[in-house]
Amino acid sequence: MVKALAIDVGSTSVRTALVNAKGVVSNVQQAPLSVRTPSPGEVELDAVEIKNLVLTLAGRTIDEGGECDVVGITNQRATTIVFDPETGEPVGPSLSWQDLRTVIDCLVLQGQGLRLAPNQSATKIKWLLEHSNRPAHELKFATIETWIAWHLSGRSLHITDRSNAAVTGLVNIGAQGWDAKSIALLGLDSSMLPRIVDTMGRHGVASALQGSPAITALVGDQPSSLFGQCCVTSGVKITFGTGAMLDMVFDGETPSTMTPLDSGCFPIVARSSNGVTTWGIEAIALAAGSCIEWLRDGLGLIKSAGQSEELARSIPSSEGVWFVPALSGLGTPRWDFGARGGFFGLSRGSTKAHMVRAVLEGIAHRGADLVEAAQRETGAVIPEIRVDGGMTANTFFNQSLADVTGIPVTVSPEREATTRGAGLMALVGAGHMSLSDVEGIWAPKDVYWPSLGEEERTSRRATWASMIQRVEGTIPELSSVAF
Repeated sequence: MVKALAIDVGSTSVRTALVNAKGVVSNVQQAPLSVRTPSPGEVELDAVEIKNLVLTLAGRTIDEGGECDVVGITNQRATTIVFDPETGEPVGPSLSWQDLRTVIDCLVLQGQGLRLAPNQSATKIKWLLEHSNRPAHELKFATIETWIAWHLSGRSLHITDRSNAAVTGLVNIGAQGWDAKSIALLGLDSSMLPRIVDTMGRHGVASALQGSPAITALVGDQPSSLFGQCCVTSGVKITFGTGAMLDMVFDGETPSTMTPLDSGCFPIVARSSNGVTTWGIEAIALAAGSCIEWLRDGLGLIKSAGQSEELARSIPSSEGVWFVPALSGLGTPRWDFGARGGFFGLSRGSTKAHMVRAVLEGIAHRGADLVEAAQRETGAVIPEIRVDGGMTANTFFNQSLADVTGIPVTVSPEREATTRGAGLMALVGAGHMSLSDVEGIWAPKDVYWPSLGEEERTSRRATWASMIQRVEGTIPELSSVAF
């Protein structure tokens, strides 16, 4: 059976694996990334470390599982590298998509008619260029998939796919090419930018790997997870990691804007092949699994993530205790960066079990917020929610999500569906699978059916809305900022 090597560079780790045409993921190798935070709001990675880890782990996966036929690369989107193509060396740190050092630049550019967010690549390129003391035409820009493809191909490929290009802040409407006006306003040079290619297709050869397999897929992490959960012609998935990311296939006309929609969702490129782009939307909750980490590492209420389920199930209800997970703002539907998290309804009888249960229920409610925003934006009826990510190991959380959305929740057979998606896309890109083949292999690990009556669910959602109102505008000067 044909096999794809999936290379998955996340925000905190690199993962490689083999994926076959049945969607089975095997021979996984994983290692953590060094993440630096030199100042509050600044998040840096080491591009050379990323490249070396990819080559090392990919070699181990191939040695263990045998040669692969094709390669798919998926990555944390918008993390930005500027490098010298002559030496192959970065001219500064890699600025993570989470890095906020260019917030002021974004606000200044708004006054000049250019709407950008600090988690996009555009202003990060500008910052790295200015601090390199080098002319723009001597340097190249890369997001992670571009950087990896460049090295795998022996420095012959300088490409990015449409799903990644679409979130740089530098593409034209439709993500078919780079926007000359934005490039000029930022003081960049078009020669810095990679060639935009389809997500799936034969892009070149990974000569740095044993057997020199073809590179047949490049894709951003969330569209990859969407594909990994077999959402091809339709479907919704939510990845519950540090935050929560809802992605939905909603193919249709090219969107009229690449900026946030009234619903708080974003248009995204779900994938492209043969010059045809499939569109989707994305909704984001800024805090999800990070709240569980906070319970463990910050408050000391639990010793492990798994203990949160044990405590939540030890009591019949949260007894009026609510928690809004807004540790760094809210996200969709209202992008309030000044909102902050809060516990409400605490009494002398409240215990850590009530607080932990309230946190899990609060994250589930934020998931429901994302679903409702997607429904408002598209008018679509969502028959099921497919989920992946670390939090889906928690069965109490999965049931809570089904209850507050009123929609069945199906759990991905592969918790890291991003890796699976990159492999499946590579197989499709090489012609070893069809899109209908991918849809046909969906087989959820578990299914959670809603257990609440509609009246009770509606009542809980109404109370939740009032809790959200109580945390909005906690830091007014941040709440007034919009990107």
